[in-house]
Amino acid sequence: MKRLSLPLFILITSALYIFIIPDAPLLFNLPFKLIPMWLIIAYAYIQIRGRHSFTSSIILVGLIFCMFGDGLLHWFLIGLAAFLIGHIFYIIGFFKEWRFSLIRVLSIIPISFYAIFIGHLLTESLIEKGNNALIIPVCLYTIIISTMAWSAIMTGNKWTITGSILFVISDSILAWNRFVFDISYASVLIMITYYTAQFFIAHSIKSFQKGPNL
Repeated sequence: MKRLSLPLFILITSALYIFIIPDAPLLFNLPFKLIPMWLIIAYAYIQIRGRHSFTSSIILVGLIFCMFGDGLLHWFLIGLAAFLIGHIFYIIGFFKEWRFSLIRVLSIIPISFYAIFIGHLLTESLIEKGNNALIIPVCLYTIIISTMAWSAIMTGNKWTITGSILFVISDSILAWNRFVFDISYASVLIMITYYTAQFFIAHSIKSFQKGPNL
């Protein structure tokens, strides 16, 4: 029961923020938004307590930077930069766990096509709306998160792979809703996929001690 208590708190606080808190003023909203990430970071730390490795430590740092990105996203470019740094730490940690497989290597093809597709649409929308200053940051972020997804796939770890794909989905919804056109229930979809992604990445830390599982 103790083992399930922290994931249960993560679920409860995530649901509280997603379904009850979002319309509150920023100073009230922000702590509730961050509480699930604080708990996810604590959960990740518990996974590695007493048996730190390079991979687990670097993923933990990535989680911390993503938490800062989440908190700073109201100031878009600052938040984006923090998320980008978080993804770079994820990439380093995931590539440390590289497990060669031709199928996994070839997954870079659909990932690249998707990155080009979403990058092209976002660039067109940014130009159309006169947000030219955001083109390079958004395109750079698209490349980095796509690389993160591929590096996660190369671990062969089912938790990491699922988490990375959900992260891409979450950020794709966010970008589409922000720069292309409104998506119904966007905030709900973004946060559900985001919190789940981060939880799965945090959970994967323990399974890396046992090797790949896909």
